[in-house]
Amino acid sequence: IIGLYEGSKSWAKAEQQGFELVDVELVREGASRYLRIYIDKPDGITLSNCETYHRAVAPLVERVDYDFLEVCSPGLDRPLKKQKDFDKHAGEMVEIHLFRPIIASDIPAILKHTRKVYILEDGEIVIRAGENEMRFKQKEVSLCKPVIVVTEEDIALDDEDEEAAGEQSEEGEASDEQ
Repeated sequence: IIGLYEGSKSWAKAEQQGFELVDVELVREGASRYLRIYIDKPDGITLSNCETYHRAVAPLVERVDYDFLEVCSPGLDRPLKKQKDFDKHAGEMVEIHLFRPIIASDIPAILKHTRKVYILEDGEIVIRAGENEMRFKQKEVSLCKPVIVVTEEDIALDDEDEEAAGEQSEEGEASDEQ
């Protein structure tokens, strides 16, 4: 897409603001065309970050034919595309979608249930479980993303965080009244 490539003004604008330009897509939804720009940073993206980058990039993409410009976070399960994405998630469970199906008998039994990405090596996604290994050329993979597993412990920790935030809020209100 015009103006949204490495080294472009849009790319530089993202870097100046401390963001990584993760992905760009131009998609048709119904009668409308959406230009979606995904940005990220190590500690996550806020709505304010999206708004700031939206204002900065809008004039730079005027020549693109779109109806709506969206700037958003790629999410926790952002697709793995670049070497650094694979490095960050090495050893984690991933979900892989291929452009073409493979014959089930070609998959070692242990790999049918254990999909841990090992590495992106020479343009291939390598999955290993023990001694078993499968390799997929990156161009054969339509999607590779981390599997997000939420445990009961995660939910309990989140509940504790919410309770603590509520208590702090109540303490703040009490001190305001005094």
